[in-house]
Amino acid sequence: MDGFQTGGRRLGRILLQIALAALAWRAISAFAAFFSNVVFPLDQTQPFSVFARPHYFWDALARYDAGWYFGIARNGYEFVDGGRSNLAYFPAYPVSMGYLGYFMGGGQANYYIAGMIISWTAFAGAMVMLYRLARLDLDHDGAARACVYTAVFPFAFFYGAVYPTSLFLFLSVTTFYAFRKGHWLLGGIAGALVTCTRVNGILILPALAWIVYQHCRSERNEAGRAVTALAAVPLGLVVYSVYTYSLSGSLIEYAHSIQRWNYTPGQVPSALFTTLVAGIGDLYTFLTTRTTGPYDFLNGMAAAAGIVAVPFIWRRFGAAYALYVAANLALPLSSNEFEGLGRYTAVMFPLFLWLATFRATITQAGILCTFAMFYMLCQALFVNIHPIF
Repeated sequence: MDGFQTGGRRLGRILLQIALAALAWRAISAFAAFFSNVVFPLDQTQPFSVFARPHYFWDALARYDAGWYFGIARNGYEFVDGGRSNLAYFPAYPVSMGYLGYFMGGGQANYYIAGMIISWTAFAGAMVMLYRLARLDLDHDGAARACVYTAVFPFAFFYGAVYPTSLFLFLSVTTFYAFRKGHWLLGGIAGALVTCTRVNGILILPALAWIVYQHCRSERNEAGRAVTALAAVPLGLVVYSVYTYSLSGSLIEYAHSIQRWNYTPGQVPSALFTTLVAGIGDLYTFLTTRTTGPYDFLNGMAAAAGIVAVPFIWRRFGAAYALYVAANLALPLSSNEFEGLGRYTAVMFPLFLWLATFRATITQAGILCTFAMFYMLCQALFVNIHPIF
């Protein structure tokens, strides 16, 4: 019993250190974003601000889609027939942002700051749960490396912005941990929240189904609870679909709204790969003559890293993690658009688990330095309102 208590206290200290380190990294990153906003000129103007007038610190964390999440948090959803509707943005994050902003006193700034609080808190929780999930397959050092790589991935700056990225990561990792450990109630609840956080949340289902299948083969007495938990996962999407129907008359109005932003999934991403390969072949021309070249290259290389890693993830960690990465990259890739690929790749935690298995010091240093350098570049581009979102 004493050994169990000692082990529990040690784990508690480790998890607390991870949470505090995650929050410290968010603060350091926010200062770097503020510095970028002060030093570098904006590429374009932004039609909104956290406060009544532009603010160098707070506005750096609220760019692009942050304005849409603020609108939902303050005013709710609104159907625009034939136009770009905010129904394209799934509810878990902006609704939470709305409640917290309201209890903070309402007002424009409080809603935005509520979003930042949720993002930072969810990021700390995601790092804690990622460590616990990683420990199912890796030793302490490997699990810690996985957390670090996740935090400094070039597009990981989204974890601190008014975006649902950190909440999605937290819920996804929690769902996987719960399913792998047989905590079916937690898994069902967290999984349902995943499917109402982002449109691609439902793509967690094939991976979870594989885990349930494997679990039921060895623990037949838990088959009923496992299948029930799996069946609960799509409920978040179902509830949101019913809600969108009540406003628009269509269960999938969110999909129609997304298409009005020129995202048309279901295509063969041949044009995307052809463009990326051509760009790598003549990188100088690609970066200097193509208007969106630098941003497309960064997004494309992030997604390419995820794609290349899939078979290695399968071999090292099994089919579930590989299915998760493949499915979640297949959807945005099928739109033949570079936009958002880096952000979607950032939450593909099996990629970082796999990278954490490399033990050579020079390899670890190379991954960390490369990620950190491009992290600061990508964050600076985002803060200064370049089209990287």
